[in-house]
Amino acid sequence: MTTSGDLDGWTHVYSGKVRDLYVPDATMTDDDTWTGDPLGTSPVVLVVASDRVSAFDQVLEPAIPGKGAMLTALTHWWFDQLPEVPNHLAHPHDDRYEVPAIPAEVADRATLCRTLDMFPIECVVRGYLTGSGYKEYVATGAIGGIALPDGLDDGDRLPEPIYTPAWKAPMGQHDENISYERTVELVGETVAEQLRSLSLEIFSLASEIAEARGLILADTKFEFGADREVGIVTLADEVLTSDSSRYWDLETYLTATAHEERMASFDKQIVRDWLAANWDRDSSKRPPALPAEVVERTAERYRMLLERLTQGA
Repeated sequence: MTTSGDLDGWTHVYSGKVRDLYVPDATMTDDDTWTGDPLGTSPVVLVVASDRVSAFDQVLEPAIPGKGAMLTALTHWWFDQLPEVPNHLAHPHDDRYEVPAIPAEVADRATLCRTLDMFPIECVVRGYLTGSGYKEYVATGAIGGIALPDGLDDGDRLPEPIYTPAWKAPMGQHDENISYERTVELVGETVAEQLRSLSLEIFSLASEIAEARGLILADTKFEFGADREVGIVTLADEVLTSDSSRYWDLETYLTATAHEERMASFDKQIVRDWLAANWDRDSSKRPPALPAEVVERTAERYRMLLERLTQGA
């Protein structure tokens, strides 16, 4: 796990592979040890997206310049496109909170959020067959227990989008694909159905928006939590970004003959491909540094997606 220092008015409480979390200094007490929930009782949290890039559960070097700002801008843009879906954004001038100013050095990659009671479910929706879903289909004829037609190939559009959730494992463990029935056991039938229906609804809306801009939304993952004041299931975390979603160019998908070109994604697949070819995944050794060309090409793919979506095709 990487760590980060405090910001003016904010105390650093947690770092993931890519994002750093801070709570207002005023919410800290002398006996806070930040065990269990690192956010404690703070009503708000500042989520700062770094430029760090990860692959195969490893944080790599160097970082991707501008990545944090681009992902943050895209998440905020998507929240604007989904006004009917409750989200975790907090208003900095809400009288219920004592929120310090967001420091200028992180303003372009920071999101002020209401803290939620997060559900331990990654809500994955697939509209096309690829990635780990394709591997599972080849082995079993299904994904997450959902049977699919015979004869599908990598990259094929599914008859309809499917919901294939995963269990969010504790730090240091791998997430695990699970059945819908298992989500019922984890969060209860009412919440499980809300997670599924909301995920499919958002995916459908986002797919239409992406297609109008000449893009295919192949798959994505959402995270939700319960609002701590009223219990409403609320969309959280990054949404429909290059790190949480797989986008393809629509025209290229329809016309290209080469498989790799047809499904070239606007994300860090360039990093994954290079690392897979140049590292044996021995976790006892640090992965090699990314070449400048890989860093530059990856940054350009992030930038292209942001521009395509927010400025139109």
